[in-house]
Amino acid sequence: YKGLTSEVSKSLTDLESELKKGKITEEESKDKDEIGFMGQGKQISDDAPVTKIVATILRYATDGNASDIHIEPWRENVKVRFRVDGIMNTSLILPLKVHAALVARIKILTNGMHLDEKRKPQDGRFTARIEGRKIDFRVSTFPTYFGEKVVMRLLDQEKGVQKLDDLGMSKRNLDLVRKAINKSYGLILISGPTGSGKTSTLYSMLKEVDREHQNVLSLEDPIEYNIEGMSQSQVQAEIGYTFASGLRTTLRQDPDVIMVGEIRDKETAELAIQAALTGHLVLSTIHTNSATGVIPRLIDMGIDPYLIAPTLILAMAQRLTLGLCPTGGTEVPIEGSLKIMIDKQFEDLPQKYIDEIEFKDKVYNASDSPDCPKGTRGRVAVIEVMEMDHDLENIILKNPIESEIKKVVREKGMLTMKEDAIIKSMHKIIPFEEVNSL
Repeated sequence: YKGLTSEVSKSLTDLESELKKGKITEEESKDKDEIGFMGQGKQISDDAPVTKIVATILRYATDGNASDIHIEPWRENVKVRFRVDGIMNTSLILPLKVHAALVARIKILTNGMHLDEKRKPQDGRFTARIEGRKIDFRVSTFPTYFGEKVVMRLLDQEKGVQKLDDLGMSKRNLDLVRKAINKSYGLILISGPTGSGKTSTLYSMLKEVDREHQNVLSLEDPIEYNIEGMSQSQVQAEIGYTFASGLRTTLRQDPDVIMVGEIRDKETAELAIQAALTGHLVLSTIHTNSATGVIPRLIDMGIDPYLIAPTLILAMAQRLTLGLCPTGGTEVPIEGSLKIMIDKQFEDLPQKYIDEIEFKDKVYNASDSPDCPKGTRGRVAVIEVMEMDHDLENIILKNPIESEIKKVVREKGMLTMKEDAIIKSMHKIIPFEEVNSL
């Protein structure tokens, strides 16, 4: 982000001058013709000082592939931090006196957030075309001791949704996923913590569904990307439109495929199971630590095992790790304690599945390079996939504890996320340091 501070400096001087003269208030730039952000499809305008500062921050964040922008007031200044590849870095420090004007400008862009409401959190969004790229900005404000904090999530509509082939899945996992999404009914669940890429994977799956000859609907919170041929609806809990109530409505819409953003409670889980039982393909996410943990989680929610066995067709778990820079990386021979650790990790996997894995005699750690100062670039998903079969159904009906489920799926060759990460490090895709975080 070299140049960000210097580019903002002149605008900052002009803004401070206008603030002193009282020319700028929280009503500044209400004329939508001068905003220059989309709605009318305009380019970013660089006229007023506060407008230029905001536009510059957005442009640098976009150019640097940031996923989020944080504008945080503190006792003496305002920090602007960008999250890139999951890591936060301070990119700009501004004087506290410009904070109110910056927040007001961002609220105005959303054309819906209230300027005079500072006590309660607010949400909004706007779209801007930055250097030819159409970017959606999802805005959230949060009242703090020193003023409103603003977080903006960047969603690059030009990049769109990745293809399943580009998610970095092994051939085995990819085949299992494609087999599941081509079924006419059943439940597919993806698990993982917030920010692990679950929704992006759902979108990639839905891109492969036949949307021309099937009725595909989604319930999301919020809608991140628009997919042609899919009727997408955003839930609004504050008016009683929840995942559960929305799911009831979608079942009256003659659906073939339903995507539910998240299963958070028993009611939503029951409705998703019922939809799958009555001939619909349902895709959703759930919070667990592993694919094998999905079944105990549903049972903990109050779902009877006899309903899970015939409906759940696939469970996945994933995390996002740092990717290794293509021009960097330090070889680490697999020997000594490292070899012992890797051998132990795979020791309970049947030999026929071990023979299918392309093992290498070294892994790679991140190292600085001219292209990547920290030795990493981008993020890569590590994934585990569990397919339902008759043996697993029997375990669910008899003794659905996670340790027993693990034994069954291990005998069928399921690799864990940690093992996926080890293999990807051998193939110079992610640094081996990331394995220890799983």
